[in-house]
Amino acid sequence: MIASYFVIIPLLSGFVLAMSGKRSKFAELVALIATSLLLFLSILLFALIDSSGTIVYQLSGWKIPYTISLVIDSLSAFVLFLVSLIAFLSTLYSIGYMKRFRSLSNYYALLMLLIAGLNGVTVTGDLFNLFVFMEVSLIATYALVAFQGEAEHYEAAFKYAILGSISSTIILFGIGCVYSATSSLTLMQISIKSADIPVLYLAYGLFLTGFGLKASMFPFHSWLPDAHPSAPSPVSAMLSGVLIKVLGAYAMIRVFFMVFQRSDLVLGSLLVIGSITMIIGAIMAFGQSDIKRMLGFSSVSQMGYIVFALGLGTPLGILGAIYHMLNHAVLKGTLFLDAGAIEMAEGTRDLEKMTGKSNKTVYVSTLMASMGISGVPPFGGFFSKLVIIMAAIYTGKYIYALIALAVSVVTLTYYLKMLKKAFPSTGDAKIPLSMKSTLIIMSLLTLVTAILFIPSIREITLDKVVDCVINREAYSQLFMAGGN
Repeated sequence: MIASYFVIIPLLSGFVLAMSGKRSKFAELVALIATSLLLFLSILLFALIDSSGTIVYQLSGWKIPYTISLVIDSLSAFVLFLVSLIAFLSTLYSIGYMKRFRSLSNYYALLMLLIAGLNGVTVTGDLFNLFVFMEVSLIATYALVAFQGEAEHYEAAFKYAILGSISSTIILFGIGCVYSATSSLTLMQISIKSADIPVLYLAYGLFLTGFGLKASMFPFHSWLPDAHPSAPSPVSAMLSGVLIKVLGAYAMIRVFFMVFQRSDLVLGSLLVIGSITMIIGAIMAFGQSDIKRMLGFSSVSQMGYIVFALGLGTPLGILGAIYHMLNHAVLKGTLFLDAGAIEMAEGTRDLEKMTGKSNKTVYVSTLMASMGISGVPPFGGFFSKLVIIMAAIYTGKYIYALIALAVSVVTLTYYLKMLKKAFPSTGDAKIPLSMKSTLIIMSLLTLVTAILFIPSIREITLDKVVDCVINREAYSQLFMAGGN
């Protein structure tokens, strides 16, 4: 039953908020309680899975495949924690940041709808429902990108909606191909039946394109640098921090590693496309003067690292991808929230026009997150990039390892440039307590994630997620245990 709470709580909260009218304090309280509860439940999941194994919940009491199943294994639990953590911190930050906007009830209602969609994608055991929950989260996202109500925001939302619709249509065709070949939409049953089907090349291609577009992989990355900066900063933190990972990276891991048979063609494509995405994102970020667009292109580059690591296909490569998903969520979430505080102080997002009004808290937070995402020790970002590069070396991909290393140097260069322009000095601009406390918490998290590299801690955390991903047979057996 706990699996359904991850969808019910944000949906119910969103409904209450949409009906609450213009009571801002009430909206903030409901959103904060809902995200706190989700974060608590996501932490509780790790203990439940350790004691009882994978959680399978069948709606209405019918047995799969005749009902909708919700499944929480170690991978789902990890992603749910990631979504809940960034959602809670974004909500806390929103209390101070969003006061200058109207219709706060609508804002928080849309945020709850986005969280419900992301959680639904993560817990569903059904391919079509994965598509439905993707659409739920995207519809909320389109509205949030346009929330500030100016021409540039509508344009970004429209562009995002067009490309999002194209990717969704491609994924829907992929689902059709899989259903025609397996006569099933239950992911666990498909993993059994696909063993008897040599290769679903067409479905592979459609899913790679559809999920790749949602993950902002090259050459489908152009929507992200427009869409993410146009949203309010807490929403940008959600979009770059978790949305592209859940709809892109998580969906690819679930489908290509746990449902379908391993395909060297898919892995090779991920390797090449991930490398190109890394390079293109870094080059484009270097030339930006708008701080949020620069962060948007940086997200493209960092997603390239994750896709590249998945393309290596080894347990160490998957560990690198999973670890970098966590670090990038924390680091990029921090940077987008920093950008919001900088914009409030400076009155502009243009780095060339900044005069150093932001205070020391914002500066320290931005410095820590910038160093972390550039791969500077002792931040978590250094260790996840180290794992990815070592995984490339161990598989003999020396050129790819050099590319990953070189892109990290370029990343450090453009973040140093950003720090120099945004903080020629530090000022005394005040920021609300909720924003300040959020930035302090997230800054600390950029260091805390580094301890996951310690073997004894990694074994009880990240290694369990990797074991879950590579043990495809265990996922298939869930159908036999839970179905007929």
